[in-house]
Amino acid sequence: MLNPNRFGDYQLGELLGVGTVGSIYLATNSNTGERVALKILLPEVSQDKKISTRFEREMLILEKLHHPHVVAYYGGGEHDGRLYYTMEIVDGGTMKQILQDHGRLRWREVVECGRQVASALQHAHNNGIIHRDLKPSNLYLTEGGDIKLGDFGIARDTGAADLTADGITVGTYAYMSPEQIAGGKKTTPKSDLYSLGCVLFELLTGRPPFVGENFAQIFTQHLQSPPPTLASLGIPAPPQLEELIRQLLAKDPEARPFNARYVQGVLDDILEQVDQNAIDANAPSANAPSANAPSANAPSDDAPSANAPSDDAPPIIQRADLSKLVEEDRLNQVSWTGLLWMLAIAGAIIAAAWALHR
Repeated sequence: MLNPNRFGDYQLGELLGVGTVGSIYLATNSNTGERVALKILLPEVSQDKKISTRFEREMLILEKLHHPHVVAYYGGGEHDGRLYYTMEIVDGGTMKQILQDHGRLRWREVVECGRQVASALQHAHNNGIIHRDLKPSNLYLTEGGDIKLGDFGIARDTGAADLTADGITVGTYAYMSPEQIAGGKKTTPKSDLYSLGCVLFELLTGRPPFVGENFAQIFTQHLQSPPPTLASLGIPAPPQLEELIRQLLAKDPEARPFNARYVQGVLDDILEQVDQNAIDANAPSANAPSANAPSANAPSDDAPSANAPSDDAPPIIQRADLSKLVEEDRLNQVSWTGLLWMLAIAGAIIAAAWALHR
């Protein structure tokens, strides 16, 4: 008899999530005792050749990526006709959950989040990978406040045949670049930069840059409308940060920043400039980054500068604020669980008292 709580060498635990093609479980390797997140292709789509091929492509993509801000891939295979792979457990929730539970973030938290994501994107782009689905629900938080980019299910490997037919739109409409929506142009790393702009805007304001009653309205805005300014929404932030987001959300890919490393350098500069201004309000800032062309603050992929730190460089600011959000989220969950138990016990007492008086 099949054990529904086992899958090959893995003892299945909590179901962490279910997507369109796969389920993710907390699992333990029975041979080694290692705890992992286990993604298994759903049985109803396991025989679909296109879906299986894309799942295998996702595994090949993850094999290429080894970065502190990308969810670590441990390996995969096939069991009972179903593809699977394992990855690290990231147990601090997602940025989407943080937004739902806490509302918008302060600008310093957004800058710290942005610089980590930009570092992950540059690593992916250096390896020929375009994510194509960057959004808050695909950004996972560790308990220490580190961001991990995950879910490469529709990512494009520029070094392999594209599995998406020309003219097909892929992505999540609230975060899709105009060229993704149009479908006729090949996506580039700058498509991910547009999505990053959408994410930074939402983290700052609590809403995506473009909202509407349906995807058609939102698509039209992505293609034609400028995003609202942070000032118009009453959001306090350094003007350099608003300018960076404006550049990221440019309709024309060529008008966006040079690359993700450039974005990381600008975010670091923002922190340095604001901190310097706090020390000496009269000191002019001479390091304002250029918008369009690579410079000393926008180094090439192979030669990052001091203003664009390497992937494994320490953060400019401490991650205490992000880790605090994770802890508050966990405490809120515990509080709700305790409240439910108290209500259940009170209900039982009332029911018992009612029965005695009848």
